[in-house]
Amino acid sequence: MSLLLQEKVKMLNRRATETRKLILETIHHAGAGHVGGPLSAVDVLVSLYFEEMNINPEDPRGVDRDRFVLSKGHSAIALYTVLAQRGYFPIDELKTFDEIDSRLQGHPDMKILPGVDMSTGSLGQGISAAVGIALGGKLCKKTFRTYCMIGDGESQEGQVWEAADVASKYQLDNLVVIMDHNKLQQYGWAGTVTERENPAFSPEKRWEAFGWNVISLDGHDIEQIIKGFEEAKQIKGKPTIIISNTIKGKGVSFMENSYSWHARVPNDKELEAAIKEIEMGV
Repeated sequence: MSLLLQEKVKMLNRRATETRKLILETIHHAGAGHVGGPLSAVDVLVSLYFEEMNINPEDPRGVDRDRFVLSKGHSAIALYTVLAQRGYFPIDELKTFDEIDSRLQGHPDMKILPGVDMSTGSLGQGISAAVGIALGGKLCKKTFRTYCMIGDGESQEGQVWEAADVASKYQLDNLVVIMDHNKLQQYGWAGTVTERENPAFSPEKRWEAFGWNVISLDGHDIEQIIKGFEEAKQIKGKPTIIISNTIKGKGVSFMENSYSWHARVPNDKELEAAIKEIEMGV
């Protein structure tokens, strides 16, 4: 690893630590929200907004900006904490999360919050919007890239595969989809290891069958994530899916790999213990 890449990785890891703390503190303060999925998505989101994407918080609707769609919209708090740190709105505004008149609703709303490129919530629909954005960019001969994060449980929606088919048909090499493959969903068949059956069966083979370039990596390894995005830029004639292998509840031992923390709010003692673990890098 070059010295420059080492410094980038260190900076992004520090940012990821702060993001995880902000997620838990915000959910605790609001008394509502999702925890497990946002914690698993942190490292990819931090890499996107602080390293990969061409964006400008002072011009959030810039025509040539890269776009991002959080298809797993229930993990909005992860996106909000990253946007706040990136300068799209004050960090103190996180304290308004999920309040009735807040810009930070339980699911992202593009009409009220700068930095949000698509309103999402109904699972499966965000990737279709991302495909449309990428196709529009191609037709208008724009150079911006479109990124979209989907959930592995969400991938059980038929609309995801309809979108995958269309993206392949139109050779959308300006589209990168990231599957947050934390292998747990709130509901599903009982499993033997992770308390729930893995919702995404052989995702690499499935996406390859739809004509996509497939990259599989450790979604908590910043170096791998950066290199994965760079690799995607070299691919021509087909869209890329990054299978980001993650851990639900990443960073807090008693939340990791537990579906019960999908949308549970930590109490005071749990918050204190969780923050301590995150700061220690456990």
